[in-house]
Amino acid sequence: MSWAVAAVGAGSAWASHGAAGLLQSLPLAAIAYVAWWFAWYPAVVVSEQGVTLRNPLRTIQVPWPTLITVETKYALTLVTASGRYSAWSAPAPGLFSVQRAQPDHIRGLPETTYGPGGSVRPGDLANSDSGTAAYHVRERWAALLATGAVEPGMADVVPVRSKVNLAVLAIGLSLVAAGVLAASS
Repeated sequence: MSWAVAAVGAGSAWASHGAAGLLQSLPLAAIAYVAWWFAWYPAVVVSEQGVTLRNPLRTIQVPWPTLITVETKYALTLVTASGRYSAWSAPAPGLFSVQRAQPDHIRGLPETTYGPGGSVRPGDLANSDSGTAAYHVRERWAALLATGAVEPGMADVVPVRSKVNLAVLAIGLSLVAAGVLAASS
């Protein structure tokens, strides 16, 4: 939607003022890019190799042998021997979502989800972003452990890989800078 607004704004500016108007619409492009960057770019990707957390500033690859536990107190958080890594795209639910929870939102979850007395954290509810992501991570991890594809006790041996999202960051900063310059001229 933000891209559509930016495109309509740019088209209108170009039709009204030509190339100069198009330059003046750069702030709209910057706003659309930042909205995409913070709302749609982040992701949790579960694969055969492990879990990838694609956050706005950096991407973290957590191989299955490195994983110690999965938490959902504030967001989906993967705990390893080298640190805790949270997913921007899978926050824990707010009060409204917790109040809307139904009994089937806590049934059929992976065994490691349940605490004492079968309790479930609000962040593990199946109707929440963190709960859905945690379900997929725990389910895949449990299957790999059960088949022997992941050897337990390797958390200290296999490294977590992290990289700064330089290209996405550079484009975002460039667009914001160009938008500020265009708006000030």
